[in-house]
Parts: sequence; C-alpha cells; structure tokens
Amino acid sequence: MSAQPSLYERLGGVYPIAAVVDDFIDRIMDDPRLNANPKVDEAHHRVSRAGFKYLVTEMVCWAAGGPQKYTGRGMRESHEHLAITAGEWDAFMDDLRQTFDKFGVPAAERAELVAIVESTKGDIVLA
Repeated sequence: MSAQPSLYERLGGVYPIAAVVDDFIDRIMDDPRLNANPKVDEAHHRVSRAGFKYLVTEMVCWAAGGPQKYTGRGMRESHEHLAITAGEWDAFMDDLRQTFDKFGVPAAERAELVAIVESTKGDIVLA
C-alpha cells in the first residue's frame, strides 16, 4: 500500500499554491478591517507585496510538505509589534476562506491548511 500524497502534492505543487497565495495576499493587504489597525496598515504599505507573496508561498509549500524551505522571520518576530487583535485574526481567516472558495480548495485540503494557519495564531495575536 502506498503512502498518501503530501498536502503539497494534493494541492498541485508550487504553481497552484502561488496562485492562491497571490490572491490571498492581495485580499489581506487591501482589507479595510485589517488596515483599520494603523500598525498593520503601515506594514502593508512598507513591505514589498511581491516579496511578501514570495515568502508566504515559500512557507505554505514548506508547511505542506514541499521541497521549499521557509527563509523568512518567525511568526512572533514578524507580528509582535503589530498589536493584532482576535477580531483582526477573524477577518484574516475570513479572507482566507474567501480565497479558498474562489479557488475551490477541497474540504480535506482546506481543513489541513486552516490547521496549519491556526497553529500560528498564538505567535500572531498578541494584543
């Protein structure tokens, strides 16, 4: 009996993952619910959107079992100065749901991805 393909393989590899990340990053960077936090708004206008998309794609591929290695900073270090609230986290997760809906991410893979994202909440929501 062969092992189940990795989440990375089931998602189709780097290209489909990058397309989903591209939509998601545009969605969160333009979300007025998130940008109402002046620290988040400033960060969204300071960082390169293309670079941000690259690092998130790298992270998702790595977390999903792909060959990529995440080279960015840790989640706590990247977010602790932003004072992200539980409500902003909920808006972020809503944006993720909208992106998954747009791309028709299947339920099993969606659940695995949400679990990966949720595992970072304690390092991101510090307010």
